Amino acid sequence: MRAPIRPRSTSRRHALSVGVVGLLYLLVVLAVLLDGPLVQLDWTLRRLRPDQHWPELRPLLDVWIVAGQRGPSAIAACAWLGWRCHRLRTVRPLLLLGTALLLLNTTVGAVKILTGRLGPHHARYPGSPELFLGGTAFPSGHTANAVVTWGALAYLAVRWRRTGVLLGTVTAVTVGLTTVYLGTHWVSDVLAGWAAGALVLLALPLAEPLVTAADRRITALRRPVSPASSARPARPGRPGSAGPRGTPW
Repeated sequence: MRAPIRPRSTSRRHALSVGVVGLLYLLVVLAVLLDGPLVQLDWTLRRLRPDQHWPELRPLLDVWIVAGQRGPSAIAACAWLGWRCHRLRTVRPLLLLGTALLLLNTTVGAVKILTGRLGPHHARYPGSPELFLGGTAFPSGHTANAVVTWGALAYLAVRWRRTGVLLGTVTAVTVGLTTVYLGTHWVSDVLAGWAAGALVLLALPLAEPLVTAADRRITALRRPVSPASSARPARPGRPGSAGPRGTPW
């Protein structure tokens, strides 16, 4: 069965979304690299020390931040998707999530290594962007992971997609703000994390053909072969007679 052809308007909206989010991501990266006003906003909000102004939120947010950690969130997502794969007899959900996490690790990880930014807790030079110092703060991995993991679940949802989008958005936004409260990330780290995660989600439809092909191959390997279909059909002939190469049929 052939996949339905997407309307041109949908493709254009998708391309426009990729362009807008990519431009925003680039602007945040340039603002940090060029030590622009966004860096000063980072320091201004850091000096406010929200964790000291509202210490009663600390126990709750220490737990909530786990929703953005790659290990626990990926395990929870894989457990649910594994159950769905078993019911639907397809590995497509797990393949899509794996593709999303692979894109996340490679793209966000590369920017982290290249920028080497230190987080607020380890900052050395007040007012500076804290770049190329061996850190891994930019972009925020917690934030990007929350966008990708919970966004991928919403992407895979069928009956509850709108609810999934809402819950995924709330989770991604609150996880990013929680990292600022805890002082593990600058505001610009969170903005870049939101954009980086959104770009990964927007790339998922482009990976659908490869995922579909892989799903078909894996499903075919898992499908049992009946004895009747695997048995070699008998060739007509007299018992004991030989074929062209002397093999009895």
